Amino acid sequence: MTFGILGSGSWGTALAKILTDNGNAIYWWNRNEATISQIKNRRHNPHYLSAAYFDVSKLTLTTNASEVIANSDCIVMAVPSAYIADILKGLDKNIFKGKKIINAIKGIVPDKNVLLNDVLQQEFDVELKNYFAVLGPCHAEEIAAEKLSYLTFSGVDVETTHEIAMRFKNEYLNTVENHDIYGVQYAAVLKNIYAIGAGIAHGLDYGDNFLSVLIANSADEMAVFLRKVGIQNIQVGSIEHGQHRIVNLEHYTTNYAASVYLGDLLVTCYSLYSRNRTFGNMVGKGYSVKSAQLEMNMVAEGYNASKCMYLINQKIKAEMPIAETVYKILWEQLSAEEGFKFIETELV
Repeated sequence: MTFGILGSGSWGTALAKILTDNGNAIYWWNRNEATISQIKNRRHNPHYLSAAYFDVSKLTLTTNASEVIANSDCIVMAVPSAYIADILKGLDKNIFKGKKIINAIKGIVPDKNVLLNDVLQQEFDVELKNYFAVLGPCHAEEIAAEKLSYLTFSGVDVETTHEIAMRFKNEYLNTVENHDIYGVQYAAVLKNIYAIGAGIAHGLDYGDNFLSVLIANSADEMAVFLRKVGIQNIQVGSIEHGQHRIVNLEHYTTNYAASVYLGDLLVTCYSLYSRNRTFGNMVGKGYSVKSAQLEMNMVAEGYNASKCMYLINQKIKAEMPIAETVYKILWEQLSAEEGFKFIETELV
């Protein structure tokens, strides 16, 4: 099983580290030839996770996405969702035939307002059985520092999901598996929106007491949306441990309290590594959206996601006052102070 990675930001770099640390040779796409040269010469990505060093003999680096896809069995999509359409539009419609796609993008495809698997099915005829998602809670910075982390691999093909997950598992990374491909992706999208909300609250100088209530209500709001779209893994306190649970972490039935749902929400809302929280904090302190984006020089997925989910929810009609208010602050010039005065009245 040969892996290719599209994307060389912090998350793409972290995934490349995991795979090569585990002895896998990978094809790795980067849009910048100068960065490729620096990785080859200095053995690290100069722009992201520069503390993570690579055995360059395991890297085939290229600016040609088609080359990566053609030479890989499994293609890891790790570019920000805002850029994925530009990459896909230049590809042959049959390029993914016989390939496994691993989505590491925590976002909705803008303009289309759908998950990546839907775009790949519609435009490239990729079947859901050949599509997998890899999600946190897992910050790239802690992977670089080799601090114990957990990744959840989700796919409807149970055997292949397990095979892929085991290629990533090592002494600093445990892997968990489930089959809730839509639920884990929607949860990953929503948690970024709520993390921006948590950041705005911090920027407005709300305290820990308020923040805990905000995040608890965000978790409930997420569960409401997931139920409305038909997701089943949202019961709390009902984990069914499989027969292998005692000896490893790969096989068990997850629920909403599991790491990929609630855990990812918590770390994204609380961690100083969270770019969405950082982005929200700047907005709460009075930065314009544009100024915050320029200051960060990184993509906060929750920004585009807030608009995408707002539009999606026009059809779903879930009660989502927190996510809707974050959208209005970011996209409709609602002041952060006014927005959070409204949120205060909605929390329980």
